[in-house]
Amino acid sequence: MGETKERRKVILVTDGDRIARRAVEKAAENIGGRCISASAGNPTPLDGEKIVELIKRATHDPVVVMFDDKGSSRQGRGERALKYVAGHPEIEVMGVLAVASNTESIEGTEVDCAITRDKQMIRGQVDKEGNIMSASNIVLGDTVDVLSDFPKSKIPFVIGMGDIGKMGGSDEASAGAKVTTKAFQTIIENWQKRGERRR
Repeated sequence: MGETKERRKVILVTDGDRIARRAVEKAAENIGGRCISASAGNPTPLDGEKIVELIKRATHDPVVVMFDDKGSSRQGRGERALKYVAGHPEIEVMGVLAVASNTESIEGTEVDCAITRDKQMIRGQVDKEGNIMSASNIVLGDTVDVLSDFPKSKIPFVIGMGDIGKMGGSDEASAGAKVTTKAFQTIIENWQKRGERRR
């Protein structure tokens, strides 16, 4: 009988510019996770196959991975890589940070909740600055539309948020990337609760 490989537990982030990378690295450190820094870029520099390879080589979970379409309204490199990673049989997606942007002509994606620049978890929509926009549960971003292609069994929990590492300084890496850290913690807590319900 062959061994059953345990799937790697991964948090996906739809942002990957230089400032976001520093905040994501800090937040991953704060939660005791591993960040695939090579996945950062504007747009995403690696394809999905290479990213999965790096995830499998990470020393422990959760593994945090970044994806970015550089403002494109079409399905760009970031979304194509995200689609490959999220659909991979050896990857278990714990949750996604769906980052808002000013990109036009996009559908957006539904989120389970959103986090404001003040670290408040809300049932609603935030803008790029992390401010509450409306009671809608849609986040509009350049690398988020592809998330709607997946069932809840594959992507169980999505948090909408503003521009990682920015939001008027409230998420700066040098100050602890507090908003992103809170979002990661919320994803982990939700994943643990889901695991308890399955028992």
